[in-house]
Amino acid sequence: QVQLVESGGGLVEAGGSLQLSCVPSGSPDSSYAMGWFRQAPGKEREFVATISPRATSAIYADSVKGRFTISKDNVKNMTYLQMNSLKPEDTAIYYCAAGLNKMSVTFTSRVDYWGQGTQVTVSS
Repeated sequence: QVQLVESGGGLVEAGGSLQLSCVPSGSPDSSYAMGWFRQAPGKEREFVATISPRATSAIYADSVKGRFTISKDNVKNMTYLQMNSLKPEDTAIYYCAAGLNKMSVTFTSRVDYWGQGTQVTVSS
C-alpha cells in the first residue's frame, strides 16, 4: 500500500509562487508515474501535470503550461510542483497522484493512489 503525503500549500497573492512537495511511502521499489490534480469548490477534480517514472517526460494542462513545472527527484523519492505567476483561478485543493507501472497519469481513472490534498489559495 502506497501513501502519498503532500506539503507546501498556503495563501499567496496573485503573481506569487508556491512549491508543492509529495513523498510516497510503502513501495519504494515500484515504478510510478507521478502527477498533480486539483479540485476547486463545486468543480470536478482536474489534471494539472504529470511526470514519467524516470522523469524523462512531463505533460501539463493548457491552463498551467508555462507557469507550473513538475519535477521528480528519484534519489530523495520526492515529486515537486513549482507554481509561478499564480492566478486567483488556481485556487483549489491540490492532490498528489501516483500511477503504478504507468508512464503518465492524465486522467483520474489512471491514478492508483491519492494524497490527502493541500490547499492553495491565491488572492487577487
